[in-house]
Amino acid sequence: MFDERRSIIIRDGKKLSFDYVPEKLIHREEQMSALRMLFRPVFEDGRSETAFLTGTVGTGKTATAKRFCEDMMRYGMESGKPAEYVMVNCRQRNTENAVVLQIIRHFDPGHPDRGFSVAEMLRTIRGIMETRKIRLVVVLDEADILIKKNAVDIIYQLSRFNEESIKKVSSISLILIAQDYILDKIDVASLSTFKRTNTVRFSRYTRDELRDIIKIRSDEALFPEKIREDAVDLIADISKEFGDARFAIDLLDKSARKAENKEEGIITAEEVREAKAMIYSVVTESKLMDLDRNHKITLLAIARSIKDKAYVTTGAAEKTYAVVCEEYGETARKHTQFWTYVQNIEKTGLITTSVKGDSEGGRTTYISLPDIPSKVLAQKIESIMDI
Repeated sequence: MFDERRSIIIRDGKKLSFDYVPEKLIHREEQMSALRMLFRPVFEDGRSETAFLTGTVGTGKTATAKRFCEDMMRYGMESGKPAEYVMVNCRQRNTENAVVLQIIRHFDPGHPDRGFSVAEMLRTIRGIMETRKIRLVVVLDEADILIKKNAVDIIYQLSRFNEESIKKVSSISLILIAQDYILDKIDVASLSTFKRTNTVRFSRYTRDELRDIIKIRSDEALFPEKIREDAVDLIADISKEFGDARFAIDLLDKSARKAENKEEGIITAEEVREAKAMIYSVVTESKLMDLDRNHKITLLAIARSIKDKAYVTTGAAEKTYAVVCEEYGETARKHTQFWTYVQNIEKTGLITTSVKGDSEGGRTTYISLPDIPSKVLAQKIESIMDI
């Protein structure tokens, strides 16, 4: 079922997993710096602290929290001030009991899941922490689920955990992660422990930031020179619509796995387009059928001229357009009309265009197919044209 042949492209598939967190997170230095500033009193004064991380999907909230906590543990070990952390996915652990059970099992993996109340388990956690004299950070990922499930009391319990400690030799700090701003949705008592200035915001990644992420992840996960530069560019261009690093990494992963089965042994723009079609494609038979003959011929010319490249210039596409027109017995339109056809097709989402400058100060328009392999698209149009 699964062959044992040696991979020729993917050197370390774990580096393409969503669970993998690089030693250094690029383009999230500002957020890491903010967390270090907020949590410095945990080590300096033995205080507990809180932070709220917010931003849309794929903006690095969870990865940043993990990286920060790993670095914090390392610092604690080096400074003789032990620190640990527990990540709780509140979509999977969406009750107060489930959250606390996850925390206690960090210390006692065999702790039974029944027979103990939340209060009893919290007392057990307190005893463990005071014995070990550790600083614990609890990360509640997708914390908005607790609010929807009306399980916000655990936020209060954890944020006030230190108030009952007498010796102050241990502490629990709390990081909440959610896509939307939720501090105005928790109760006043819990909110009092969360300073609004402790909110760390994550904006969507830009196109260039996504390219940097994909380039570094490729270097880590793939054998050398196994992805073409224009394929990296195409992944960044496709992903910039969402600003989502997870989407970009998933696209890289699926592109690599597609390329494993190709003789060329390298990731090209065609594999990226195949991967995008697997994840989500706007190309449908009905969209192609709805194009009139002139627009079908123009799109066919683009598909043929782009081949396995990420982009083709309008000039190159127009030359192929003239050939396709002759093939189908049509008169090739002038450049202005051809450009109108290109613009109309772009409005359907079937292609994208971008203008890039050159070293001589000129500007060239490039056309890209983000959603479907050029060969597949050409075959689809040809079959429709033959009807």
